[in-house]
Amino acid sequence: MTHFPAVNKWIIPQSAITDSLREMASDGLKGNEGVTLWLGNRVNNQAQISHLVALRGQGIVKQPLLLVIRPSLLNKVTDLTIKYGVALIGQIHSHYGQNTDLSITDKTYGVAVPYYLSVVAPYFALRSDLSIMDFGFHVFEPGKGYRRMARKEILNRIQIVQDLKLPFLTVTGESNEK
Repeated sequence: MTHFPAVNKWIIPQSAITDSLREMASDGLKGNEGVTLWLGNRVNNQAQISHLVALRGQGIVKQPLLLVIRPSLLNKVTDLTIKYGVALIGQIHSHYGQNTDLSITDKTYGVAVPYYLSVVAPYFALRSDLSIMDFGFHVFEPGKGYRRMARKEILNRIQIVQDLKLPFLTVTGESNEK
């Protein structure tokens, strides 16, 4: 069994979208990109989000056209995945204006794990009238890198489900990190 089994469908609770947008909007109000990491499990070619992660402190840099997560902060996220028996299966981050494509930085330095889902929300996540089809959905494919999903593919592979509120965990980088 591979550590990264193929994913044909991502099951995303509506609250994961709503709560992630709220988290990113706090950065968007400052004119910066924001991010929420999605933890969950891969079973039977499906990835289901079960936990949300906010990143704080010195381990993350949020700017208008740049988002950097330092390895020490990702190490703390890894500790959470072990604690809860889940994996990092995706993220949602925000871009300025209508831009929902991955930047060259996203593609080059982003998480490079097979079937990792990287979702981009436009308008720094500040608009409340957005539908799921306003986002950019990108999947990391083995041997190929990131590929943006077409509209029809989103409809077939992304399932938004109603649910209870998911746990929202916060990971903080220490002020003495270099």
